[in-house]
Amino acid sequence: MLRQIIFWLLWLGLIGYAFLFAPPNQPDTFELITRLSTGDWEGINPLVISLFNLMGIWPIIYACLLFVDGRGQKIKAFPFVIVSFAVGAFAILPYLALRQPNPTFSGEKNWLIKILDSRITAILLTVGTIILLVFGLSRGDWADFIRQWQTSRFIHVMSLDFCLLCLLFPNLVGDDLARRDIKNSGVYWIVSIIPLLGALGYLCLRPALSDNSIESSSNEQRSLEV
Repeated sequence: MLRQIIFWLLWLGLIGYAFLFAPPNQPDTFELITRLSTGDWEGINPLVISLFNLMGIWPIIYACLLFVDGRGQKIKAFPFVIVSFAVGAFAILPYLALRQPNPTFSGEKNWLIKILDSRITAILLTVGTIILLVFGLSRGDWADFIRQWQTSRFIHVMSLDFCLLCLLFPNLVGDDLARRDIKNSGVYWIVSIIPLLGALGYLCLRPALSDNSIESSSNEQRSLEV
């Protein structure tokens, strides 16, 4: 219950801060979002381009855990993942508040879970993230980014959203480790301490999730009854 209250308070605090205390919207915000979304990046700070695209990678990283976790929840993970592509942690926090601990996985993996559980997917996400990080950090103008962070609500809240997604991810890792029968607590702390790249490293190195657990358990039960 305490965990749920903390997540709800954090969600309400994030909303309140974004609308009451963050810098005001700039007149060109909609145009900037449109240009970022369509790839018309000329004249835009590479740090902003990198951050915007990383905010599209984070929801996929979360999806690699949420769709598996949602299998054992009363709520479906799908709506929260979809909305997170637009609002990031604003959509992830309600799911974390509503979910219950779920260290098991039952049934067969559907096609979506197979894709999200694949090491190939994790490697592609990692390569894309590294490219964006190198592009933004090597070519970006930090002075301009700080100025925009101080004056633009869009840049300010997006930066805060990115940081929150980094901090919230470990809340899903513990159950995912249990589902894969990984008992090394050091893995959890590495993912927690190293933002973003720690999460990607975990996705690349974690063993595949076994399926057919319902069928196998039922078969074992039948054999015991016989």
